[in-house]
Amino acid sequence: MAIKLSANYSKKLGLPQYSSHSFSASVEVELSDITQVEAEVQKLYVLLQHSVDQEIQHPGYVPDANGNGKPQNNGRTYQLNGGGHSDTNGSNGQSPPRAASTDAWNCTDGQKGFILRIVNENPSITKQVAEDLSQQLFGIGVKQLNKMQASQLIEDLLVKAGKPAPRQSRWQQQPTNRQAA
Repeated sequence: MAIKLSANYSKKLGLPQYSSHSFSASVEVELSDITQVEAEVQKLYVLLQHSVDQEIQHPGYVPDANGNGKPQNNGRTYQLNGGGHSDTNGSNGQSPPRAASTDAWNCTDGQKGFILRIVNENPSITKQVAEDLSQQLFGIGVKQLNKMQASQLIEDLLVKAGKPAPRQSRWQQQPTNRQAA
């Protein structure tokens, strides 16, 4: 009796201007023995994860701050199945990627200034410490953080500096200091 095993791996990434990019891959295999399932699942997961991660690095169309954008070059050549069009110039019919500005930050100017102030005023927190923390928390550099991520980084940098956050979060309860009348 043959055993059918189906595996799927999917990943979705957020992009600028409330856009996102997702990719999914599935595979189905037949096994002759139920004892092969665990090993085959591990093998398929690694294979699918690697394949999806390789492909999702090329997001295609990415909008800029004004909602405009151009397709991003993925530098690959694809052959479509079943008499489809073959693209052999390596550009996949897309424009080359735009050069990223090294001074552009995705967070607000206020957050940028606060992060830089924390780094400048605290000898224990260098730019590299902030960058490493950003990579650890979000997998991206400080300049690529969105507003929400930058807020979290600021809170964590203040904790590292031994200073309290400048204000309470709206979700934290404020203590009541009222006395009975």
